[in-house]
Amino acid sequence: MTINKAPAIARAAAILRLLGKSDTPLGVNNIARALGLVPSTCLYVLRALAEEELVAFDPDTKRYTLDAGVLTLARGWLRRNLFADVAQPAVDRLARDHGVTILAVQIVGLEHIIVVATSQGGANFQLSANVGSRFPALISATGRCIAAFGEYPRAEIERRFHTLRWDDPPSYEAWLDQVAQTAQRGYAVDSGNYIAGVTVIAAPVSRDHGRPTHALVAVGISGAMERAGVDAIGAALDQAARNVSGRLNRS
Repeated sequence: MTINKAPAIARAAAILRLLGKSDTPLGVNNIARALGLVPSTCLYVLRALAEEELVAFDPDTKRYTLDAGVLTLARGWLRRNLFADVAQPAVDRLARDHGVTILAVQIVGLEHIIVVATSQGGANFQLSANVGSRFPALISATGRCIAAFGEYPRAEIERRFHTLRWDDPPSYEAWLDQVAQTAQRGYAVDSGNYIAGVTVIAAPVSRDHGRPTHALVAVGISGAMERAGVDAIGAALDQAARNVSGRLNRS
């Protein structure tokens, strides 16, 4: 964990993210070990978060989980997030029309993307991601969109590319070819590179024709995506992303 000029805030944020990712409550020592903190410092931050009702402490198990105060913050953000409101109808329609999982994500520079809206099609078995899930920015299909349309320095793109973890990693040269294809057709495809057996398609959303600020993403088992038509889904995502971009620019 990197400590910046506001270490207490950085530690609190890291603890909240860790608890948000964990499927089970965590004790002080587990949290401190995972984040590289001194246990006494970790306990101090946890107690402060508990006082603000952002984490809950179970006196029987001596473990911590997220508390309802986090939901209050999230609801406030969602009420003010125009993109989520504008994108949700498109996300629902795409999921229904193509029978796959559709995500709307927010792009935070070259750092990461955050899921802000989701919808699932009618298939019995589908992949899913929770609102609030975070992924590295340049990973999978969305990363190809960011590289294609973001106008970031190529050296920084390459540096970050080599830190990514893939199930079936493409070479940097092959990935650049895919980025060029993305720039030509308006959407990106990841066929099992990020997650084996899973195809991801993404189209960028931008304001005033600038860098992508968001993206619409389709996720599914590769066989199901091929039957639904990868190019058809990509074209539909591209059109929907253009429509969402237009609505954001008019707001």
